[in-house]
Amino acid sequence: MQLIRCTKKLQKEMGLKKNDISTQEPDGANLGSWHANLIYIDGKKCILFVNDKTLFNFIATNVKRAEIKELSNLFKTTLKFMLETNKIPENVKSEFMQEYESIQYANTNNKSVMGSMNDYAYHYKDYIQTRGGLKIADTLFIIHSLNNMPMGALKYNNSYEELAKLIETMNA
Repeated sequence: MQLIRCTKKLQKEMGLKKNDISTQEPDGANLGSWHANLIYIDGKKCILFVNDKTLFNFIATNVKRAEIKELSNLFKTTLKFMLETNKIPENVKSEFMQEYESIQYANTNNKSVMGSMNDYAYHYKDYIQTRGGLKIADTLFIIHSLNNMPMGALKYNNSYEELAKLIETMNA
């Protein structure tokens, strides 16, 4: 079992109640838990996902309420796509995806990840707006750019470097 740690704003949009929120700690894992937030770009709902360990991140844009209510499906579909576009080896991708067969939702719990997520949210909004908005901007390019951005929380490494380190330890 793994966790997606949702902000209160996202929990409200999902219609989660107090008893829907897990207090269990996730299983030991490779990627482990994620933080997720609902942000608005061009007046459209978008979900930002940030991995707790690596700060690897991606955004799902123009998301409908029905998709938000099925957040685990949206997450798994988008994560799989991101792993494929980043040419993650098939065996590693399969191992990562197995971690998320069972997903529960929890409250956010890491101020450092939340701070990084807020930085990413700012940059996503700015990059998308300055590149013509959601209809025109190349979201995949923007995701790639932000995963290449050095982050203070990672001692000025970027999330791709941290993801590569994680994959290396898995293959050791």
